[in-house]
Amino acid sequence: MHDARPICILWDASHIWGLMAWRALRALGLACRLVKGKEIAEGALLGKQGRAERSCSPGCASTPLLLVPGGNARLKALALGKAGREAVRAYLARGGSYLGFCGGAGLALSQRDARDGLNICPWSRAAYPERLHHLISGHVRVRAHCQGDARLLPAFLQDASRAHGLSLPVWWPGRFAPEERDDVSVLAAYAAPDTDFWLADLPLQGIPAQVFEAWQALYGVNLSADFLTDQPLVISGTFGKGRYVLSYSHLETPESRDANAWLAHLLRALTGLEPGAELIPAWNLHEPGAAWTDDSRGAPLLEGLRMTRALLDLAVDHNLFFERTPWLWGWRAGLPGAACNNLHAALCTAVSLAPGKAALDFWDTARPRFARLMPLFQAGAEGYLLACRLAETLAPSLPGAVDKRGLSNQREALFGHAMHGGGLVEELLTIVEELIYLSQDCPARGSQA
Repeated sequence: MHDARPICILWDASHIWGLMAWRALRALGLACRLVKGKEIAEGALLGKQGRAERSCSPGCASTPLLLVPGGNARLKALALGKAGREAVRAYLARGGSYLGFCGGAGLALSQRDARDGLNICPWSRAAYPERLHHLISGHVRVRAHCQGDARLLPAFLQDASRAHGLSLPVWWPGRFAPEERDDVSVLAAYAAPDTDFWLADLPLQGIPAQVFEAWQALYGVNLSADFLTDQPLVISGTFGKGRYVLSYSHLETPESRDANAWLAHLLRALTGLEPGAELIPAWNLHEPGAAWTDDSRGAPLLEGLRMTRALLDLAVDHNLFFERTPWLWGWRAGLPGAACNNLHAALCTAVSLAPGKAALDFWDTARPRFARLMPLFQAGAEGYLLACRLAETLAPSLPGAVDKRGLSNQREALFGHAMHGGGLVEELLTIVEELIYLSQDCPARGSQA
């Protein structure tokens, strides 16, 4: 049994997925902390240095679990640096546990360049046959593989009547490149799409099977999702004396019963701790609670939140975005929906946390820059999205009326690279996410907390 040392959640390059994981663990009643790669490099996982150790008594053992949320795996590896990557490997080798979701799963895989990952799992990441196949989201039916480590499978998964009916959420996942090895076990594999499954901005449930066949025959495009069948979704293995579980399913998704129950079991199995619940409650970013007041300190932050919500509403009104869940806006392929979701979720969370002294000191320094950049971003993003709408409208008759190069330059300035981020939104996110990090011990208000 572990002591009270909190579970560590890697905060770098996690954005909305880091917030979702942090929220999930707190909702399940487990002590956890957001930690940065530089803290891990300084020994936070082994109880040597960093913020994480300050909540523990002297001489307490290493953290019971490193949880790495979704997000860009390469950027996470960069944030850890060589020392941080070696520290994670040392932690696992000594008996630590690692749980990675989506990008956190990808971080653990083997890479040609050791700087791009942790190389604790001998499998690598596979490319999708078509880029569009990466754009899958929603729930999928999966098959549980009971020949894996039985300790990692709850009783309901080992029940044959349930093993083929499990429904797990995926949000634009990567893909494993399986190898025949005895030291890696498949815990679950894809079976078929569930009712809320989308491919890009197409809800597959609403498209007849014969239409998929016609599309493939006429255009050579396979949108049936049969490319997923039997592909590994959740795997496990050992590294030294430690264990890892890598999942391209986001088991921390709010109100996903099968996923949440499995997450609670994994946390129990990997840490020896006992979750206080097995269901993560709804996360409603439509109605964020606010611990900040609309005074000189809080006004820029609250106004920033109003701006991002207005931007999302504008995109929905013009059929560029759509409200997918209470915590997630979907978007048409090619549009910067992910970046807008990241900023909105960060602002909703930041305003819900009553700031302490460290957070206020940071905000007093960062507030003028945030107050200057936020209106620039809002106006620029509004103009960009409307220009995308105009280009779409004019495409049949005036395909070159809206200059594509100009749109591309505008997008890069606002949102950076689609995979690696950057732009104005990255500057704003950096400020808001640092505020969250410094406020993580503070009380929260609202369902987004």
